[in-house]
Amino acid sequence: MGCASCSNSGGVPRGCKNNGTCSSGGCNKLGVFDWLSNMVIPGGQSQFDIVEVRFKNSRKGFFRNTQNVSLQVGDVVVVEGSPGFDVGVVSIVGELVRIQLKKKVPGFKPHEARKIYRKATQEDINLWKESREMEFETMHKARKIAGRLGLEMKISDVEFQGDKTKATFYYTADQRVDFRQLIKDLAETCKVRIEMRQIGARQEASRLGGIGSCGRELCCSTWLTDFRSVSTSAARYQQLSLNPQKLAGQCGKLKCCLNYELDMYLEALKDFPSTEVKLHTEKGTAFHIKTDVFKRVLWYIHETNEVGASSGLIALSPERVSEIIDLNKKNKKPLDLKEFKEEVEVAVPDYTNVVGQDSLDRFDNVFKKKKKKKRKKPVAKAQDNTANTDTTKTSTPPRQKNNNRPRPERKTNPSSGANKETREKTTKDATGNAPQQNPANKKRRNNNNRNRKPKPKNGEGNN
Repeated sequence: MGCASCSNSGGVPRGCKNNGTCSSGGCNKLGVFDWLSNMVIPGGQSQFDIVEVRFKNSRKGFFRNTQNVSLQVGDVVVVEGSPGFDVGVVSIVGELVRIQLKKKVPGFKPHEARKIYRKATQEDINLWKESREMEFETMHKARKIAGRLGLEMKISDVEFQGDKTKATFYYTADQRVDFRQLIKDLAETCKVRIEMRQIGARQEASRLGGIGSCGRELCCSTWLTDFRSVSTSAARYQQLSLNPQKLAGQCGKLKCCLNYELDMYLEALKDFPSTEVKLHTEKGTAFHIKTDVFKRVLWYIHETNEVGASSGLIALSPERVSEIIDLNKKNKKPLDLKEFKEEVEVAVPDYTNVVGQDSLDRFDNVFKKKKKKKRKKPVAKAQDNTANTDTTKTSTPPRQKNNNRPRPERKTNPSSGANKETREKTTKDATGNAPQQNPANKKRRNNNNRNRKPKPKNGEGNN
C-alpha cells in the first residue's frame, strides 16, 4: 500500500523515494492506523482534547488542544517547546489517543500537558525545512570536534527544533563521557542551545535503518517502537545454536525477532518431559541430545557411544520418555531404548535439476586446459670425421648444414706461441698422432687462396 503523499504526486514519492511501496504502509514508521475513525461520538460529549504529535524519527509527544483547533491526521502544527516552539505532524486524534495514553504513559496528567498553539503557516514550514537541512552538516561538524577532543563517543543523529533555537545531539558511548568542552565548542559553532541525549545501540539502529539477515528492512526502523529485553534463554527454548554471529543483529545485540515465536515454543514445551533426567536401561544410561519441537521427537544416546555418532541416536516421543521415567522411578529398567524407538522419516531433497535448472556438476569436466605437445628438437647427425674425435671443448663437432659441408675451422695467428700450442693439441687425437686432413677442407682452402690478390713485391706499388 502506497502512502498518501506518493499518490497525490502522481506516484512519485517526495520523502522516502521508494516509489510508493513503503513496507510500513507510509512514509513514516510512526504513522498509526486509526481503527476508531468511523465511530461517532455519542451526543452531549466532546472530542478528547489530547492529540498525539510525531516528530523526527522515533520521537512522539502528547499535547493538549486548548484552543479547540480542528485537527486531522497529517496536519502540521506548532506546539509548545522548551524553550520556544516546535513543529510536528499530527498522528492520532480522538478516542484512540485515550487508549495510547494508558499504554504509553500510565501516569499522564492532562493539565500538565504542553499546548498546541496553531496550525503551521507557510513561514513556520519554511523555517522548519531550513532547520532540517542543517542537521546533516551539523552532525559531521560535531563528529570532527569530538574526534579532536578525543572523546570516545559516536554521534549518530542531530535534531533541530522547529524555530532553530535548540539542537539535540543523539550519541552512543560505552562509558561515561565528559562532553562539557564539546558543548561549548558546539554552541560557538552552531549559535544555538545544545542538548546531549544518550541512546542505546538498538535506538541507533532504528534511526539509521538497514537490511536484516532475513532480507527485509529492520523491524525497529519500520514498525517496532518498543524494545523488549531479549535473553539467550529465548534461543535455548527454540533449540537454536548459541552462535553470536547469527543471533546478533546489526546493532550488536540479540535480535528482537527471537521473542516473536517464543510464546508458542513455551506453550509446546509444556507437554515435553524434563530433558535433564537420564534414562536408565539394562544396556546402560542414556542422556538427552536434542529436541525437535515441530515433530515432537526427543533424541537420546547411550553414554557408551560417542556424542557425534549418528548411528547411536534414538528418537523417542515425549509420551515414551515419560513412560520410561515412570518405570525408573519404580526401580524398573527396560531392556533397551530401541523398544520404544519412533520411526522418523528424514526427507532428503533432490538437488539435481531443480525447477528445470541444470545439474550442479555441469562445470566439473568443462574448461579444462589442453596440454600442449612439446615439439621435438632435430638431432644433428654425427659426422664420421676423425678430426673431431677429441674430447676437449675445442674439438666439439661442427654443426652441419643441409649440404653436409663442414663449418670452416677458426683461424689463429700462427705467430702466437700460445695459439700454436693450442693448435698442436687440437690436431692430435687421443693416441697422440696427428689425424689425417679432410680433403674437402683442403679443396676449399685452395679455392679461397685462388680468389686472393697477390701482394705487391718490394719496390712495386700502385702508380
